[in-house]
Amino acid sequence: MARAYSLDLRERVVAAVGDGRSCRQVAGLFRVSVASVVKWARRARSTGSAAPRPMGGRAGVSKLDGERPWLLARLAEKPDLTLHALLGELHERGIKVSCDTLWRFLRSAGISFKKPCSPASRIALTSLVGGPGGRSTKPASIPGGWSSSTRRGPKPTWPVAMAGTGGASP
Repeated sequence: MARAYSLDLRERVVAAVGDGRSCRQVAGLFRVSVASVVKWARRARSTGSAAPRPMGGRAGVSKLDGERPWLLARLAEKPDLTLHALLGELHERGIKVSCDTLWRFLRSAGISFKKPCSPASRIALTSLVGGPGGRSTKPASIPGGWSSSTRRGPKPTWPVAMAGTGGASP
């Protein structure tokens, strides 16, 4: 992760802007972006210091910590609730969070959302089954190497013009 520029550099940049130089001149002189010069000068005027603000988020703190009892009770009441349905219920309660925030909160609580098991296919086997002697057997309805959607078409027929060449192929 990138780190903030030093306070010494920030103070020298702000002092140069305070001496009357333009932000572009100062940016070229100190080899920083014009946006940084503008931002540092604005912060120095408003707060009295060009010191960087703390970096990173709030480690270990979630917007959903206050809703923990409700969330856990709701999932105990209806365990098959999907992540997006739960997100919708939170929005109805006036809590606006992203799906990722909800997922991280639930994961930290030890709750995971698994896909429901799909029923077995009634048409053909969906996976290879071990045969006698450890050999694998393939479903008889799908020949090896291709399926019904990739089956080879009929052999091409040669144009009538090629018929007079004595049967030689191109």
